[in-house]
Amino acid sequence: MADESAIALHGIELTLASDAGAVEVLRGIDLEVSQGETVGVVGPSGSGKTSMLMVMAGLEPPTAGGLIVAGHDLVGLDEDALACFRRDHVGIVFQSFHLVPTMTALENVAIPLEFAGAADAFDRAEAELQAVGLGHRLGHYPGQLSGGERQRVALARAFVAEPAILLADEPTGSLDQETGERVLDMMFELKQRRGTTLVLVTHAPELAQRCGRILKLADGRIVGDETSIADAADD
Repeated sequence: MADESAIALHGIELTLASDAGAVEVLRGIDLEVSQGETVGVVGPSGSGKTSMLMVMAGLEPPTAGGLIVAGHDLVGLDEDALACFRRDHVGIVFQSFHLVPTMTALENVAIPLEFAGAADAFDRAEAELQAVGLGHRLGHYPGQLSGGERQRVALARAFVAEPAILLADEPTGSLDQETGERVLDMMFELKQRRGTTLVLVTHAPELAQRCGRILKLADGRIVGDETSIADAADD
C-alpha cells in the first residue's frame, strides 16, 4: 500500500490573528506524502514550516482546505476526537522535549499507552527506552537527564505506540551537533525499522538531505519539492 497517501493536504490555508491584524500563515498548501516516505521541510523563519506540521497533527485547525491524515478526515473534528486520532496514529517530537517534569522517564514514555488503556504500558515503555539506549535511566526525572537524554525519552514516547506517522519539529535544535546527530541516527533507525512515515522540519539543509524528499517553504507556500540525493542512504 506504499502508493496510498499517509498525508494529503489540499488548498490548506491558515490565517491567525495578531496585534497587527490577520496574518496569512499558510496560503494554499497542496501536498501528498506517501506511506513510509521521509520528507524534510526547510525554509526561512516565518515561512510556515511549524504551522504546516501543526495542521498535519491536528493541533492547529486550518482556516480553509481539505486535510486527510492516516486515512482520517481531520476537518471539523472536535478536540476529543483529534486527541484520540493523535494517540492512535501520530507521534510528535518537539525541539523543547515537552516531557512532564514530575514523571520519570518510564512514566513519560508510558503516557500515550496509558491513555489508550494498554495493560502492558510500562513493559512497552521500558522496551522503547532500551531501544534508544536509556534502559539505565528508567527512574530518572527529566531534570536529572542531559538534553540529549531528554530528547531520546521524547523520541521513545513518540514511537512507543507504533504510530503510522512521525512529525518532528526541529528535534535537534536545542542540542549540540554531536548529540543531535546521535538522536537523528536513532530516529531514522526507528523509522526504518517500523516503516513509519516521517516529516522532519529543520532549519539545517544538511539534515533535510537525509530525507528522501525535500520541501521548501516560503511565505506560507511550497516553493520547492525535490528528491534528495541522499535518498538511498536512509530511506
